[in-house]
Amino acid sequence: MISVPEHITLSQGAGGRDMQRLLDDVIYQYLDPLSLQRDDAATFALNSLAQSGDRLAFTTDTYTVSPLRFRGGDIGALAVNGTVNDLACSGAIPRFLSLSLIIEEGFALEELRFYLQSLQQAAHSAEVTIVTGDTKVMPRGAIDGLVINTSGLGVIPSDRQPGIDRLKTGDTVIVSGFIGDHGTAILGARSDLQLDIDVTSDCKAITPLTELLFAHGGVRFVRDATRGGLAAVLNEIASSSQQGVRVRETAIPVRPAVRSTCELLGFDPLSLANEGTFVAVLAADTAGSALEELRRHPHGLHATAIGEITDRRPGKVELESAFGATRLLDMPRGELLPRIC
Repeated sequence: MISVPEHITLSQGAGGRDMQRLLDDVIYQYLDPLSLQRDDAATFALNSLAQSGDRLAFTTDTYTVSPLRFRGGDIGALAVNGTVNDLACSGAIPRFLSLSLIIEEGFALEELRFYLQSLQQAAHSAEVTIVTGDTKVMPRGAIDGLVINTSGLGVIPSDRQPGIDRLKTGDTVIVSGFIGDHGTAILGARSDLQLDIDVTSDCKAITPLTELLFAHGGVRFVRDATRGGLAAVLNEIASSSQQGVRVRETAIPVRPAVRSTCELLGFDPLSLANEGTFVAVLAADTAGSALEELRRHPHGLHATAIGEITDRRPGKVELESAFGATRLLDMPRGELLPRIC
């Protein structure tokens, strides 16, 4: 029996026997054999999807995180959770993923197995199925180790209508937990910084919390605070709705280790990426009970109301300090922390 080489070769991306052996002996071993469709396209029965909702949500994302492993996660788990979370924010119940691997020649097979196993575990936890995919191999030096693309398909129940156009003056703005954890964990994992940062990434699927929110009702808008962090999401809300957003700085949950790392390196925790934390706008009369629901779940213990939608300063975000003074919180600019997802 011919074994698969210990390092990826160009021939394993060329479509011949070596590639088929890589698929059969390695990649397919981490995918559900009953769900994976080996045709040119995955097919779905529309009647089964229609039982869960009346609309589909579709999203795609490519993951280039550096380093590939970090405290609390890795590129495999990130590639599942990031795409699942985009679907969840639209109100969808995530169902299916595609998986595309772009692998550098010479990449260790043991490393690939590690990320595939992590990806498999994340998909199982998020209750999504990988149904199709693609594998390419690039020459040594053309990419940095491994790049993963996932696309996701979900079903939106008919009673869910989140959207930026639904915001009203007085609505409550919440975050689902601590902010800046993922960006700080990436900083700690980069060897060139040589920092011992005791912060774990929040890399996880947010579907348990978004499902609680939508079941509770009063949801106007949801967005996961990834690149650009909380500051980017708040500014997107303000500019897209042309309403004001007023946020209390003291209400925003930031871990002391995240804050101190940002002070040391010159980052703003409000602009650091998150990979399992979202911002939601809720009807004011439902926000209190919705937060109680979230805090009953282990992932929502630190869910917090941080501000409200206002008719002041349309299109702008106002940040209120502990002393009552306010300043405008701008959209993050320039080179932020690169390759965080």
